[in-house]
Amino acid sequence: MKTDAMLSKVPAVTLGFWVIKILATTLGETGGDTVTMTMNLGYLVGTVIFCAILVLLVIFQIAAKKFQPYLYWATIVASTTAGTAMADFADRSLGIGYSGGSSVLALSVVAVLGLWYWSEGTVSVATVSTPRVEAFYWATITLSQTLGTALGDWTADTSGFGYGGGALVFAAALAILAAAYFWTNASRVGLFWAAFILTRPLGATVGDFLDKPIRHGGLALSRPMASAVIAVSIIAFILLLPQRAGVHPGARAKAD
Repeated sequence: MKTDAMLSKVPAVTLGFWVIKILATTLGETGGDTVTMTMNLGYLVGTVIFCAILVLLVIFQIAAKKFQPYLYWATIVASTTAGTAMADFADRSLGIGYSGGSSVLALSVVAVLGLWYWSEGTVSVATVSTPRVEAFYWATITLSQTLGTALGDWTADTSGFGYGGGALVFAAALAILAAAYFWTNASRVGLFWAAFILTRPLGATVGDFLDKPIRHGGLALSRPMASAVIAVSIIAFILLLPQRAGVHPGARAKAD
């Protein structure tokens, strides 16, 4: 009986999932910067706006009876924009710095995953079917998106790789995880969360590469225009790529 698969409220983890996830994280960077920087509302106001939208969408997501593609990906985008604003507010407005922010957020992600595991005995997304587990799921995702912003900025700015170099670093790290998935017996649940976390700084560095000034290593594209193009691309991929509820690859044996 495939109970977990039938009750899952998250999409099947496929290549299409990762394509849309990376686009969503890139939109989170350009969209977040559009509100906080281009519209000049500031990081605090941006954080309040995006967190309010995120909370509302998470409530709708938890209330939903089954997986709904547009609602799910809208919530993911909201978590990335909220993560961008929160990370920038902590790193820049509060003066924590990229390395400090990355360290605190990494510990926070580990802590939430630890609480989730302590509560449920697993952190597999196959279990995302009850309000409590969904709360853990979205808390982990939001913190990982915030961590990704700080980590991407730290790699691009502080470490001296630049935005293009930072994107290559995270793309290489994801390639290593993909190799581990196909050619080792490493935990599929662990690989999933590692890849989920690393796609965020990849999107962050790509987003910054698109909209930052040329003198800072970017392409100086319009943030609102870049955001609009990426948003349309996400909608197109949701329409074209299979969108179905599924289980995490590491939980397939259990679901079958």
